[in-house]
Amino acid sequence: MNDTSVLWEETVQGGATWSHVLKRGTALRITDSEGGANAGALFYNFECPVERYNMPDTLKAQHAARLTAGLVLYSDMGRVLCSVTEDTVGWHDPIGGCSNAAMVRAKYGEGRYQDCRNAWHKNALDSFLVELGKWGLGPRDLAPNVNFFSRVTVADDGGMQFEPGNSPPGGAVELRAEMNVLVILNTSQHPLDPNPKYAPKPVQLSLRRVPAPGPSDPCRLSRPENERGFILTERYFL
Repeated sequence: MNDTSVLWEETVQGGATWSHVLKRGTALRITDSEGGANAGALFYNFECPVERYNMPDTLKAQHAARLTAGLVLYSDMGRVLCSVTEDTVGWHDPIGGCSNAAMVRAKYGEGRYQDCRNAWHKNALDSFLVELGKWGLGPRDLAPNVNFFSRVTVADDGGMQFEPGNSPPGGAVELRAEMNVLVILNTSQHPLDPNPKYAPKPVQLSLRRVPAPGPSDPCRLSRPENERGFILTERYFL
């Protein structure tokens, strides 16, 4: 990444929420500052939020069960919301979902604000809803989320296994916006994280301008279906 192209930087603390409209022609880099972070994310077409990230189409169109460089995030209209242009981690979980209040309470115990202040026990579902509310969205707008920096493998019997240590300190992933995308983030722990201690980790964000993807763009060419997705996206902006 060219440091001179960076427009803005910010740290999202562990257990915090964040949102931003990532403009077409910019890229968001998410860095796992300490290692072992989890950045849960939702994605929406900002101009028409009923169009949002579609996990089943993203995975089946690209014959993948993970997200990494060269793949894209499809909307439920077959358009490309974001492309994963860089990735030093190699595996980001698209299937593990998010925690809720009952799950966090059962795993980590009661951690109320009145007792713990800013270290109170937050959960990903409520964090998503808090941030969605800032944009006039709510529970009916929830969709399956991505968990950046986390790895979940699926056994032959369907059991899901969280893999600790997937993301080292400094691990990073970069998302290039192909539409004007409302990004909702939270840094709650992954719901399958076996760590018995409530210890969400921070992530560092940076935003920069990037050139538009050309005909030889790796994300466009990584799968035959992606060419069609980019064409539909480009037609949307004509």
